[in-house]
Amino acid sequence: MAGLLDKKGVALAVFFGAVLFFYGGIGYLAIMLIFFMLATAATRYEYGIKKDMGLYEHERGWENVLSNGLLPAILALMSPALGPMPFIASIAAVTADKFGSEIGVLDPKDPISLFTFKSIKPGTSGAMSALGTIASIGGSSAIGLSGMLVFGLSPTQALIISLAGVLGCVADTIFGVLEERGIGTKGTTNFICSFVGALIGFFLI
Repeated sequence: MAGLLDKKGVALAVFFGAVLFFYGGIGYLAIMLIFFMLATAATRYEYGIKKDMGLYEHERGWENVLSNGLLPAILALMSPALGPMPFIASIAAVTADKFGSEIGVLDPKDPISLFTFKSIKPGTSGAMSALGTIASIGGSSAIGLSGMLVFGLSPTQALIISLAGVLGCVADTIFGVLEERGIGTKGTTNFICSFVGALIGFFLI
């Protein structure tokens, strides 16, 4: 994690990892580690181009860890009652969002704002691109497949996870429109993303 998170971010990530392991089990921790590896790969993908665009975030802080890890930790605590589906779906949502934002900015065409439906600058919250949408589906599906390997989910359950992740990412983009207008922060939209994913994963079990 060194070099990817600052010291406070690492400390919080270790704490959340301990919560996932002790309350959810090794499967919960494994899914989170898979997310971390996928997120790292997406962040570093074509980092030179993103750096030139001013969109490369090399080191993230505790706020980013909190917004992406708080709800999964809560769902691990509630796992005896809820089971793993809401947790996996929340991770699928943040993975879809990470892939959509990190890879989507590389689309040769500018993204479309969901508020004005006009082209806007890459990296602006509340916008979607074709490449970003495809990437978000890929990221969400990767977590769905991981759920099959780690938790023995059926193909139908994995598909539900993938769908929940993509819809959570869409919710993130919608609330990103408000973020661009000073309502909320990147952290709140990330939390909403994971919450919507978990909610859909719960109701579609």
